[in-house]
Amino acid sequence: MSASPRPTYDRPTLIRYDQVTRHIWGDEESGKVVDWIYVSSAKIHQLVFSLPFGGRFRHSENHRTIFAADELYYVISGTFVICNPESGEVHRVNSGEAVFFGRDTWHHGFNYGTEPLRVLEFFAPPPSQGTSSTYAKTKPNLKEFRYRQEEWIGKWPMAKSEVNNKFKMKVLRDSDTIWQIEGNHKHVLTGLILSTDQLTVGKVFLLPGQESEIEVHGGDESLYLLQGNLTISVEASGASPWYELKPGDGFYLPEGVRHQYQNISNEPAVALFGVAPHYLSR
Repeated sequence: MSASPRPTYDRPTLIRYDQVTRHIWGDEESGKVVDWIYVSSAKIHQLVFSLPFGGRFRHSENHRTIFAADELYYVISGTFVICNPESGEVHRVNSGEAVFFGRDTWHHGFNYGTEPLRVLEFFAPPPSQGTSSTYAKTKPNLKEFRYRQEEWIGKWPMAKSEVNNKFKMKVLRDSDTIWQIEGNHKHVLTGLILSTDQLTVGKVFLLPGQESEIEVHGGDESLYLLQGNLTISVEASGASPWYELKPGDGFYLPEGVRHQYQNISNEPAVALFGVAPHYLSR
């Protein structure tokens, strides 16, 4: 099976859903996963993956699911069950929720819903930095795994704080989001889902007719439109002045490019964004 493609761009780029790079990874032991790879720059990796009804992925000798990166999975549709087969922790993640884990975390995933599962993934540092399969091959293969933690029987929920401190995976629900109003004049609602020293992921909401102030980040930005219609204006040499996104489309912005979001439609627009490594302009 061929290596995962790495679509890379040298300027602000609109990535239409029907033009996204498709890829299938895995084998009979690990299971096979369908990927739509939007961006794989020198700083950030963004894709959507799908599992069919009853589908799952694990790991195998050739496909070891342990990486040297921060990863966030946001469930677009369906119900995702993710497991750490080394520790036995298991989490159920519903549509609109996310799960985060850092480097050196083994992970398996299952479609545990009644519809096809779609999950948006942000990954940084990206595979181009040797953090994915290249790194995984340096780790001993996990030969035995488990999906339960019997040590908490007779202690739950009294030991909840102790368990949470031991878990390597964190499920992030709406109540875990840090909400803020971006801009002094435009007042756009933004929710920060995750922010580490490697990766910041958030969600931006624009009401009909609303626009953001001009933004610039200290890292590459990769965006995915969940709902509505969104226009992105950019200030970059050789780039088109503005782009219009529909649900399922993505967008790439190199570090330092000044840009602005606008909603010129009559319905709300909701987008997920990832920025790596630094969200704030330096």
